[in-house]
Amino acid sequence: MTRMDRRVLAGDRHWRGSARLAATCALLFCALSLLVDWDAGTLTLLRALLWLTLSTTAFAVLLPPRVTAGPGWLAIRTPWRSHIVRTDALVAVRQYGGVSAHLVLRDTHGGRLELDPRVLAANPLIWHELDNGVHRSVERGTLLRGSDVLEQLGHRIDDETARAVLRASGLS
Repeated sequence: MTRMDRRVLAGDRHWRGSARLAATCALLFCALSLLVDWDAGTLTLLRALLWLTLSTTAFAVLLPPRVTAGPGWLAIRTPWRSHIVRTDALVAVRQYGGVSAHLVLRDTHGGRLELDPRVLAANPLIWHELDNGVHRSVERGTLLRGSDVLEQLGHRIDDETARAVLRASGLS
């Protein structure tokens, strides 16, 4: 992969709150588990380690992926790994529906990531960086599949933004 400008211009502005919620849930689970076990008189070192391990696992599962974007790239970082795609060299974009809709982005360098479209709707700066990269991909002719998916998503995001502005101004 070519060297890319790693300046982060946009990040998920709701990530910290979601991470705090995940930590709070995990700590609460740990505290209550230890308290119930202690009250029952069955708390041992091995059981305490078990509750700590389960709480850590709950935190890792509840922690949302961190989404960041910059000029020509989009990245998702989970506790286990990072995924980066070049938005200015996209090859395909697919949207899968169902219970939890998600976008799958692939680039010419073999990068692939899955992204919840709600993150884009909630973070206009990330959407802007992705949209700029998509336009460059279309201009270069690398984006072969999925430009219509992103166009529809862009219209939906614009509609939601317009409704939010109207609600905030008291016009709707």
